Amino acid sequence: MLAQMGFKPIILERGKKVRERTADTFGFWRKRNELNVESNVQFGEGGAGTFSDGKLYSQISDRNNRKRRVLTEFVDAGANPEILHMGKPHIGTYKLVQIVESIRAQIESLGGEIRFKTRVDELIREDDKVIGVKTSDGQTIESNYVVMALGHSARDTFQMLHDCGVYIEAKAFSIGFRVEHPQGLIDRCRWGPSAGNEELGSADYKLVHHCKNGRSVYSFCMCPGGTVVAATSEEGHVVTNGMSQYSRDERNANSGIVVGITPDEDFPEHPLAGIDLQREIEKKAYVLGGSNYDAPGQLIGDFLEGKASTEFGGVIPSYEPGVHLTDLSSVMPDYAIDAIREAIPQFDKKIRGFAMADAILTGVETRTSSPIRMKRGENLQSINTEGLYPAGEGAGYAGGILSSAVDGIKVAEALAEKIMNEL
Repeated sequence: MLAQMGFKPIILERGKKVRERTADTFGFWRKRNELNVESNVQFGEGGAGTFSDGKLYSQISDRNNRKRRVLTEFVDAGANPEILHMGKPHIGTYKLVQIVESIRAQIESLGGEIRFKTRVDELIREDDKVIGVKTSDGQTIESNYVVMALGHSARDTFQMLHDCGVYIEAKAFSIGFRVEHPQGLIDRCRWGPSAGNEELGSADYKLVHHCKNGRSVYSFCMCPGGTVVAATSEEGHVVTNGMSQYSRDERNANSGIVVGITPDEDFPEHPLAGIDLQREIEKKAYVLGGSNYDAPGQLIGDFLEGKASTEFGGVIPSYEPGVHLTDLSSVMPDYAIDAIREAIPQFDKKIRGFAMADAILTGVETRTSSPIRMKRGENLQSINTEGLYPAGEGAGYAGGILSSAVDGIKVAEALAEKIMNEL
């Protein structure tokens, strides 16, 4: 948006170009290559959304039709025009790679610049104003306008911003597991006799249960015909997420089954305390999985009975590098385990077979959204740092591809207005 308005933005990307990043990511998953902490599911061109289902729907308010603008930009970059009229449009990972490259080419053709493998290590502030950044390659870039569009996993950058004095507060997020069922089971429950119809495709679901202990458990980022993927960006941690290709034709359906948590109830109100909790859970999952990036897993039947699983049933997990069967109850706080155990039989009343004994839970899902918010004012600047524009999911103002893109447009508009008013 900034490039299209005639500005020449410099984009500082800590990771690699999307195809190099894809090689690193799939190498870690399938070949057990060493984890590259700067080039993985979370970091690199295109952000976390590149390795996802590519869902392009959101429930955010949109009186200015920015959602439509986002969809149009994707079509112009090579997405199937059907996303302009589908009720739940999605793109799929492999197509997203090509689209990200096309967007990069457009930015560069308009005079913008993208610097890869360039992490921002310091925000330079003076008199509560931003005056530039220092990068990992030793450069200092002077600027009165900095957009921070970090994604939800840039924990070192969150720490740096906090240390630099930028106002940050803890926010609610969710924790839980990934669950996998045969896609055919979901299709039959959702479509009935029409299951398998090519026009309908693979069925999805959306579930929520309010528990006796006051918790809410809900399905998150449901991926029809998809796979569970390794989503860690730190050594010695295990994190899961879901991904689908455009065809959505893999054997399993998967989604996050997660419990909402808040700084008021579940962790101290220190701005970065949510990150500490995420790390604690992810480290436990790493050890429980065998300390080799295998994920810990448990059959639903065993999980509900409170006993460790020892062999797979009819549902074979899709997570790579691999799944180590165990008892998941020790990896999460008791309130989360209790809530999920209560919710699964309730979900079974809505989707018959959801509580099937052979379905499998894979741990852990901890990065459902950003654990912090870089609070901003009506002008979309940081409330205590003029010229700093927190944007998107990492800033705590969006969740997913579409809402993050819409927020990015809003920030671009606010930044352009500020610059023009100062000329």
